[in-house]
Amino acid sequence: MIRHYNIPVFLPELACPFRCSYCNQSAVSGQQSLPDADEIRNVIERNLQSFTHIERHVEIAFFGGSFTGLPLSSQAYYLNIAQPYLQNKHVQGIRISTRPDYIDTKTLEFLKTQGVKTIELGAQSLDDEVLQKSGRGHSVADVIAASQLILEHGFRLGLQMMIGLPADNFEKASHTAQQIIDAGAHETRIYPCLVLHDTALEQLYRQGNYVPLSLSEAVEWSVALNLLFEKSGVVVLRTGLHASEELGGGGLLAGPYHPSFKALVMSAIWGKQFNEFAEWPTSEGVIIFTTSKELNFAVGHEAINKKKLLDRYQKVFFKADPQLEGRDFYIQGC
Repeated sequence: MIRHYNIPVFLPELACPFRCSYCNQSAVSGQQSLPDADEIRNVIERNLQSFTHIERHVEIAFFGGSFTGLPLSSQAYYLNIAQPYLQNKHVQGIRISTRPDYIDTKTLEFLKTQGVKTIELGAQSLDDEVLQKSGRGHSVADVIAASQLILEHGFRLGLQMMIGLPADNFEKASHTAQQIIDAGAHETRIYPCLVLHDTALEQLYRQGNYVPLSLSEAVEWSVALNLLFEKSGVVVLRTGLHASEELGGGGLLAGPYHPSFKALVMSAIWGKQFNEFAEWPTSEGVIIFTTSKELNFAVGHEAINKKKLLDRYQKVFFKADPQLEGRDFYIQGC
């Protein structure tokens, strides 16, 4: 089975024409300055050495700023660093993240010649009121037009979304997810909106004009969105932000941050499956079989699902079955 790896290279706030109300990239990434060529090569080499799967697909990923907003010479500078790794086949492609209003035919044709395979757009929301109140500086129409252009040029398309932005609600977030699916995205990321220091959102929060999602609300929304994307075949690359010293320390003011946010969401999905399962055996104990990949999520973060089952059974065991796929499971009494 082929394992997919990204090598993340962060270019914080580079070329962003607006500073969105929620944005403080140094707090999110833990990175204060731009990496030079040697630093980028070191990141690439260090990551390549850490990958364990022989069968793998690796992309160098330029994240953090609006990559295609850079002057063409700057884009070429960063992409050129990746070329030797493409040529010796240590990596199979490059991915970039950018804004939907920084996409045009000339840019895409250039990226194609440089080995870029995947383009992620920071859509964040596909509701114009949410975009306007978040200071995004682009419209829903911009996202849809850019997505169509990216797909027409043969790139893999990612559309990132953020839940709990100003003026957002669950219905709008669900509609955003459905529009991401309808736009033909291959993949997505789901980020909860956080209140970070030194942002416009901090001022709204302190004035009482913005209330972030609670952790339980963010988990509940993310469960529903993950299931919707899975049903439609859109790959959810990430749920929640990477942990960083800044988020775990002084950078975060308020909002649904948890260093194991994905584990909370995946655990809740398994809890939902168990609650809806109707064929529990009438025995003293149970053995629940899952894939090895899902086993820890089935047990639950801090064993929450196992603890609930122990209210019904004297013994609860979880085991991996290599014949299972995805989130399939079966149960035996014991």
